Amino acid sequence: MNRTLVLSSIVVVGVVAVAGRALVAQQPSAEPKVAGIEKVKDNLYMVTGGGGNTAVFVTANGVVLVDTKLADWGQAIMDQVKTVTDKPVTHIINTHTHGDHVGSNDFFPASVEIVAHANVTKSMEKMPQFADPAKKHAFPDKTYTDKLTVLEGNEAIDLYYFGPAHTNGDSFVVFRALRVMHSGDAFAAKGTPFIDRNNGGNGVVYPETLAKAAAGITDVDTVIPGHSPVTTWAAFVEYGEFMKALVAAATEAKKAGKSAEDGAAALKLPEQFKDYTVARAKDNFTAIYADLP
Repeated sequence: MNRTLVLSSIVVVGVVAVAGRALVAQQPSAEPKVAGIEKVKDNLYMVTGGGGNTAVFVTANGVVLVDTKLADWGQAIMDQVKTVTDKPVTHIINTHTHGDHVGSNDFFPASVEIVAHANVTKSMEKMPQFADPAKKHAFPDKTYTDKLTVLEGNEAIDLYYFGPAHTNGDSFVVFRALRVMHSGDAFAAKGTPFIDRNNGGNGVVYPETLAKAAAGITDVDTVIPGHSPVTTWAAFVEYGEFMKALVAAATEAKKAGKSAEDGAAALKLPEQFKDYTVARAKDNFTAIYADLP
C-alpha cells in the first residue's frame, strides 16, 4: 500500500477516535441517583444521598420534607418516600439556600408550600439555576425572621433562627412532639464547617449562634445533621463548644500575627475534639480573620 495512503488512514482513524471520545465526554452522566431511607422516629424518616439529608415527616394530611437535595434528585426522594407512605408532599422546609438543600424544590408542584427563613429567598434569587421564570415555584411561599410554627398539635414543627452561622438564613427545624431537630448545615458533621460569607455566613458569630440555639431550644434528644448520621442533642451541644474553641484559636493566631495558613497549620484543639475532622481549617481561619474586628 502507498505509504502516504497508510499515513493518511492512520490520521483519519486517530481523528475519529478523538472525536468519539469528545462526544462521549459531552454526554450527560447516566449514573443512577441512589438514595436511601432510614427511620428516625415514628412517622419521621431521613433520606440520604444526593446532597444534604432530607427529613420526611408523615402527617395526617400529607408529607413534610426538610430539604430537597441537589437538582434532579426529586424523583429519587419520592421513590424513597413511597416506600413508607402513599400520601402527597404538602410542605417543603428549606434549612438554608445551598443547592444541595434546595436543588430539587422545582421538581415538586406549585401547590406544595415552601417555607424558609427570609434570607433564603434573597440568596436563591442570586442562584443561576433558579433564574428561569418557569422555576418561580421553587422559591419560598412563606418566610419568617425569628420563629415560625408549621402545622399544629402533635404535628407542630417549629422553625428557629438565632443568627448567622453557615449562612445568614440557617433554620433549626424542630419536630416538637418527636423531640427531633434537623440542624441543616449549621451542624453538618463533626468537623470544620463551610462558612459561606457570600451568603451571610459569619465565622466569629457562628459559635454564638449555636450557643443561642442550645439555650433556646428545649426538649430535643435527637438531631438530624446536614450531612452525617442521626445523632444526639449532646453531640449538637458539643459541636457548639468545638466551634467556640476553633474561633478562639483563630483569634489568638491573628493576634500573634500569624497568617491564616500558619494559624490553621498550628491548630491544636482540646482532646475532647480528637474525632473531629479539620480539613477546612485553613478556609475557616481565613473566614474568621475576615470577620474579626
